[in-house]
Amino acid sequence: MKTKVYIDGSEGTTGLRINERFENRDDIEVLHINPDLRKDPEERKKFINASDITFLCLPDAAAIEAVSLIAPDNDHTVIIDASTAHRTEEGWAYGLPELGKEFRDKIKTGNRIAVPGCYASGFLMDVYPLIKTGFISTDYPVCVNALSGYSGAGKKAIALYESPDKTNDLNAPRMYALAQKHKHLKEMKAVSGLTEAPLFVPVVDDYYSGMIVTFPIYVSRMEKKASPEELRDALAEYFAGEQFIHVMPFGSEEKTNSFFSANVFSGFDDARIYVTGNEERILVSSIFDNLGKGASGAAIQCMNLRLGLPEETGLKLSI
Repeated sequence: MKTKVYIDGSEGTTGLRINERFENRDDIEVLHINPDLRKDPEERKKFINASDITFLCLPDAAAIEAVSLIAPDNDHTVIIDASTAHRTEEGWAYGLPELGKEFRDKIKTGNRIAVPGCYASGFLMDVYPLIKTGFISTDYPVCVNALSGYSGAGKKAIALYESPDKTNDLNAPRMYALAQKHKHLKEMKAVSGLTEAPLFVPVVDDYYSGMIVTFPIYVSRMEKKASPEELRDALAEYFAGEQFIHVMPFGSEEKTNSFFSANVFSGFDDARIYVTGNEERILVSSIFDNLGKGASGAAIQCMNLRLGLPEETGLKLSI
C-alpha cells in the first residue's frame, strides 16, 4: 500500500523540491488539492486528515493553523513541518538525526517532526558535536558566519533576483539580520545548549542555492585543546557511518586551491564538513544545499526514517 502524502504549501521552493524527489518513487501517492482551494481551511483539513504524512511548507502562522486542523481522533497523520513554528516546541522531534541517537529515535517514533532551519542545520553540524564531546563549553562565545543563495529568502526575493530589472545592489553579497534577531537563532541556542545565543552573520548572494556555514574557534579558549587534525578526527568519529554528513579528510581544501564555494553541492541532499586552520585558530565549515539538507532533503530523510525506510530513499547524495 502506498503512503499517502500531502504537501501543504507545494508551490514554494521547499514544496517544489519535495515534489521533485517524489517523481520517481512508486511507494508514495501525493494527494493534490485543487489549487483554487489551497488556502481554504476546510479543504486543507480534508487533505491533512486523509494523509499518512503531511509536509508543511508554509509561513509560521499557516503551519500553526494546519496543525490545529488535525481531527481530535486522528492519531495516524505524521506532520513534518519545514517552518520555524515548532522547532523548539515540546513534543516535536527535531529533524537532524545525525546529532545523536535520541534525535533519530524521536524522529522514528514521533508524529510531530520539525525540520531544522537551513542555517541552523549547518550551525549544529559544526557546533553541537564539539559541545557534546567537551571540546568547547556551553558558555563559549560562539560567532558563526554563513553565506546562502537567494532561494532561501522566499518567492518574493527570488522574483527580485531573477527580474530583468534587478537593481545593482542585488549583484553583490548582502549581509542582513543586522539586529541579531534572525529567526533561526532560537533553535541554534536551544538545541546546542549554549547559554547565550551566538553572534550570527548571514549573507545572501546572487546565486540560486547552496550554503556554507563557518564556525571559527580560538584554540586557547577551547575547553579541551586540539589541533585542527585532532578536531577533524573527532568530528569524523562523531559522524561515523552517517550518509548525509561527510567529514572530509584533513587538507581536502587543497583540491580546490584552498577556496570553498557555497554552491558546489546545489541539487544534492547531503553535506560536507571541512576543518581547516592552524594551532591557534581553527575553522569548521559545513557546505550543503539550503534546499537539500537545509530543507526538502532533510524533510524527506525524516519521512523515510519515520516509515522505516532507508534514509537515502529517493534522495540525491554527492558521495
